Amino acid sequence: MKPDTKLSSLAGIGPAYITRLARLGIENLTDLLYHFPFRYEDLSAVRQIAEIVEGEVVTVRGQVWEIQNIRTRHGKFLTKALVNDGSASITIVWFNQPYLTRVIKVGVTISLAGKANIYQGKLSLTAPDFEIGDLRTHTGRIIPIYPETQGLSSKWLRSKITPLAPILTTQLKEYLPPGILRRYHLLSLEEALIKIHSPGSLDDIDQARRRFGFEELFILHLAALMRKAANEARAGVKLAVSNSQVNAFIASLPFRLTSSQQRAAWEILSDLKGGRPMNRLLQGDVGSGKTVVAAIAAYVTSLNKMQTAIMAPTEILAQQHFETLTTVLAKFGVSVGLRTRSKKSGPADVTVGTQALIATSAAFDNLGLVIIDEQHRFGVAQRALLKSKGSAPHLLTMTATPIPRTLALSLYGDLDLSTLDELPPGRQIVKTYLTPPAKRDKAYDFIRSRVKLSQQVFIVTPLIEPSESLSTLRSATQEFERLKTEVFPELRLGLLHGRLTTKNKQLVLDQFRDKKLDILVTTPVVEVGIDIPNATVMVIEGSDHFGLAQLHQLRGRVGRGVEESWCLLFSDSLEEGVNKRLQAMETQHLGAKLAELDLALRGPGELYGIRQSGIPELKIAKLTDTALITETRRAAEDYLASQPRLPSGLTQRLEKLLETPTSPD
Repeated sequence: MKPDTKLSSLAGIGPAYITRLARLGIENLTDLLYHFPFRYEDLSAVRQIAEIVEGEVVTVRGQVWEIQNIRTRHGKFLTKALVNDGSASITIVWFNQPYLTRVIKVGVTISLAGKANIYQGKLSLTAPDFEIGDLRTHTGRIIPIYPETQGLSSKWLRSKITPLAPILTTQLKEYLPPGILRRYHLLSLEEALIKIHSPGSLDDIDQARRRFGFEELFILHLAALMRKAANEARAGVKLAVSNSQVNAFIASLPFRLTSSQQRAAWEILSDLKGGRPMNRLLQGDVGSGKTVVAAIAAYVTSLNKMQTAIMAPTEILAQQHFETLTTVLAKFGVSVGLRTRSKKSGPADVTVGTQALIATSAAFDNLGLVIIDEQHRFGVAQRALLKSKGSAPHLLTMTATPIPRTLALSLYGDLDLSTLDELPPGRQIVKTYLTPPAKRDKAYDFIRSRVKLSQQVFIVTPLIEPSESLSTLRSATQEFERLKTEVFPELRLGLLHGRLTTKNKQLVLDQFRDKKLDILVTTPVVEVGIDIPNATVMVIEGSDHFGLAQLHQLRGRVGRGVEESWCLLFSDSLEEGVNKRLQAMETQHLGAKLAELDLALRGPGELYGIRQSGIPELKIAKLTDTALITETRRAAEDYLASQPRLPSGLTQRLEKLLETPTSPD
């Protein structure tokens, strides 16, 4: 039996189980071995029945003296057994499992594990785990609890993994370098796999989890550092930067740049003239002015007779960038084009677009700069396709989703980082309130009062259409009809969501922008790229179903003019933890702080709302563990400095974990 053996070769694993295992990403024996427990139950306390105290979680072993099914008054089954271990007897009770009388026979030796309680005046074990004989797979030890799927329980997984682990681990080759294992006091691969599945103590679990958490982050850092080194070794387009022309461009803007905008702009320009391809991430809070920084880079690129391509995730955002860039660049003779699914302009110095930019028909004569906005919405392959339209063009990626520094270090260690940490003068702090259902009517009255002052309102729902599985959540289509007919019949309402045609989306947005609509009912499609200075109220339905970073993005759609602005968070949740998380929005207005809180509470996947292409789903490591992130980063840097070529075993593990080539984009 080899680690890459297909699961179908194991006894008791037929097509139905193969399908279920595939849902967990398990296709061969190695995958099964790397399906790690997410928690444990300590059932290692083996007691004689006479010693058991009510409330204890214990394992007992004894002989079955009696077992029978009893039908209750409500027609359900109660299975009762009497087990004796020589010191005393104890009653065992299971509910609605009549088949147990066929599995457990009088006279057999049985191990049972559960919490001792009083049932009908007697000390009992209710619904305990059990196993016939003395196998110590599900009782009498620290029991691993695995991620499950429908039809695939932890008990079934334990029954396969526990006997296989000691056999398979001896066949797996260690891939972490011996020096790393010694220096950081890590378990060997074989020890770690045995201890994570069959720990003898809580310390065993800690040691095994440290080994695999270290491994995941170490490999993540290796990949990022190798990509960065490969990028730095390449020859790039060296652009000439005229300080006088840049300063003249900045002076022409209708506003003053913040100090962080100026700093980021000069960091980018330094990259452009450096002779190697730029690979920089520009992150800035909602409304911090990333687009104008990108415009400065695009202007310098055009002065060098080269083109810029700017890719945005939605047509709405692409249109917004097109309008902004045309305003600031046209006066300098820089042409700006737009390429989306519905609009395809001719060649231009700067072309803004959606994924239509990576289509075969989209060609560039001399592409020098690629700018990716909301970069986490695009995969590695998409970014690579756009870069391939030129010869080693410079790459600037931008995001309005605030990224905690530890997360940026882990996920984007191959990028240089520039941060916009100031808002332009005049931007409003949006007053934010968590609004309970009891205050809904009062909130509607407040909306009417704002509209009477000629101000406008966003109402955001999580869904487009009603959902049976999420029946408590409001949908845009249903809410639009309800508000239009029952709540605000006297006001002008519009509906916007992702299933509308491009033409209809733009029509609704133009109506809202031109003040022909009072209220825009929408999905989170307005999260980025919508700039309506006259909108002063943002209502978010089902706010407990959004991450704090996304709520902050949505809140950023208001407060863009001179008027005082508000954000009302509606939630029907009664969970204290949920409401405490949402209350952070009332007092915290910095996206970076909210993102850190989101990361700690929800994890990176929730922070972005979509899985990062090329970034693994970490099984053990936590991206909130700053100390381990720092330690593994240093370990990766030191290792590559001493051994720039990785041994084959480590390379294979790296590619397996990342599921993507380790070469640069």
